[in-house]
Amino acid sequence: MKTILITGSNGLLGQKLVDLLHTEASVKIIASSRGQNKLAEIYPQVAFVAMDVTNAEQVEEVISDTQPTHIIHTAAMTNVDDCESQRDECWKQNVDAVENLVKASERHGVHLIHVSTDFIFDGENGPYSEEAEGNPVNFYGETKLAAEELVKQAACKWAILRTVLVFGIVHDYGRSNIVLWVKGSLEQGKQIKVVNDQLRTPTLAEDLAQGCWLAAKHDAQGIFNISGEELLTPHQMALQVADYFNLDKSLIEEVDGTLFTQPAKRPPRTGFDITKAKTQLGYQPHSFKESIAIVAGQIQ
Repeated sequence: MKTILITGSNGLLGQKLVDLLHTEASVKIIASSRGQNKLAEIYPQVAFVAMDVTNAEQVEEVISDTQPTHIIHTAAMTNVDDCESQRDECWKQNVDAVENLVKASERHGVHLIHVSTDFIFDGENGPYSEEAEGNPVNFYGETKLAAEELVKQAACKWAILRTVLVFGIVHDYGRSNIVLWVKGSLEQGKQIKVVNDQLRTPTLAEDLAQGCWLAAKHDAQGIFNISGEELLTPHQMALQVADYFNLDKSLIEEVDGTLFTQPAKRPPRTGFDITKAKTQLGYQPHSFKESIAIVAGQIQ
């Protein structure tokens, strides 16, 4: 029997993990988040504990009380531009929190599974393997790389799961995603500008949740790339969304990133080689087209 403590259970990945694991007979899950439990009415049977991962005493208390075998750490500050302008808060949420979890995991012999990002790379020569050296171009990437270093030095079992451009739909979640944005804009007859000079391997949130579970199930240790398999530009993604919903592609204008001024620089070409996760964990992601269909089925 595994007891899995999920941090950030109100977020996109956190909610998908609760959805995936609440019916697993061999697993007891404990959802945790800083705020109120958004899933209380949907999954009343799932245990929930309030925990602010930036509070070391609270982290120790919760882990001591709940005695998890595994922690899947999904909580993070992920808005890349906010991270650039709110550096102290970003460091606190993305690095200090991980230090708290590492120390508590070491004390209690917990297997820590930490979710990281393609933004630890400069995007000069993606797609990347697990062995590639990090070299971030923005502050968000710097914090996630610093967090990885803390995990790598941990004296407990650990796994780092790196992912790319995660999208999906969950309950009461404020942020949009590329599928909803393109669909909504084109349905309203709006012209949209979409970049053609960034390459990613976009990841369906359900696939990332599956990857997290496989890492816990197999007690995996080390670094694993967990993403989609297709290397696409946002422009290519937008065209696929328009095709799927039979919307007017002529409204999609192909532009390059220099048109937009964003506080944080973006790496041009990331994406991942996921061979290791496929062979060692049995990870099998959906295609982008299949992922659009899954999201479409969840739109209320």
